[in-house]
Amino acid sequence: MFDYTDLAIAFFIALISTFLLTYPVKKLAIKIKAVDLPNYRKIHKNVTPRIGGLAIFAGVFLGGLYLQPHHQHLPEIIIGAIVILITGALDDRFSIRPVIKLTGQLIAASFLISSGLIIERITLPVIGMIDLGFTSVLITVLWIIGITNAINLIDGLDGLATGVTTIAFLSMFIMAIIDVQVLAAYLCIVLIGANLGFLYHNFYPAKIYMGDTGSNFLGYMIAVVSIVGLFKNIALFSFIIPVIVLAVPIFDTLFAIVRRAYNKEPIMMPDNKHIHYQLIKTGFSHRKTVLIIYAFSGLFGVMAILFSYASLTTALIITFLVLLLLHIFAELGGLVMGGRKPVLDTVGKVFRKRERDV
Repeated sequence: MFDYTDLAIAFFIALISTFLLTYPVKKLAIKIKAVDLPNYRKIHKNVTPRIGGLAIFAGVFLGGLYLQPHHQHLPEIIIGAIVILITGALDDRFSIRPVIKLTGQLIAASFLISSGLIIERITLPVIGMIDLGFTSVLITVLWIIGITNAINLIDGLDGLATGVTTIAFLSMFIMAIIDVQVLAAYLCIVLIGANLGFLYHNFYPAKIYMGDTGSNFLGYMIAVVSIVGLFKNIALFSFIIPVIVLAVPIFDTLFAIVRRAYNKEPIMMPDNKHIHYQLIKTGFSHRKTVLIIYAFSGLFGVMAILFSYASLTTALIITFLVLLLLHIFAELGGLVMGGRKPVLDTVGKVFRKRERDV
């Protein structure tokens, strides 16, 4: 069972530590010239310090020191996190090549796999539990690399990645508490605290960015927590639960891959066509765009929790609602139907008709 007082103390240690440590990290970033320069594909107009992920990591580490979790895979998780952190920091300072970043991520994933932390099985309705066998290692690597880069790609607006990952960790924390997944719950609570401590500095207008140091670390930790906790769930569609939690960054990443492949562009080449940029182009302000994505992330998080403990019929209904939300999300960003918004227009007509009837 959990000691909720300890969880609360660890949360505040992580929050306060990150909040305070962000100030010296910001000075360090300026001193070593780890700054984000404005360019054609970015929204911000001013030179902004990054490597804020160092403060997030420090807050998580200090909160974890208080909880002192014991788990057979914990040493490898920490080593992998340090590798990810160093790789991200090097990119924030020197803008290293994508292949070097990918190498760092593969090294971090290799530590997890060597410790035996892999996605061994998934659960399907009717069929039941499926052992992934020799493909488990490949699927685990793809999951870790994919989620790490998904969070990195969505980190394009002030406070966006910080808020989206906080919502994801909160959803996974609730499920970890229900399923008594101790390590997953401990990791989630300190990550939530650290994120909120950093969000004060990072929300629009941001005074510092987390950079690849932070986005890669948070993506890596989401992948780790989902393997430790969510994939261990024996409910129907267990493999879909973490996908629903991370629907926004996963959807954005998949669309980016398809878009770049269709346009015959390098898959790893950055652009300004992600969902958050599309929402701004649609007419939403910077702050409203971030809050809209927060709202969708929150809805997906709630659905993932319900989905995790639902019957087959309820799970199918939630699946339909998830797909509908994804379509609405795409409409808001002008990503489907040639920029038209059939679902949103239909909903608008229904509400206008009701207002006239009243």
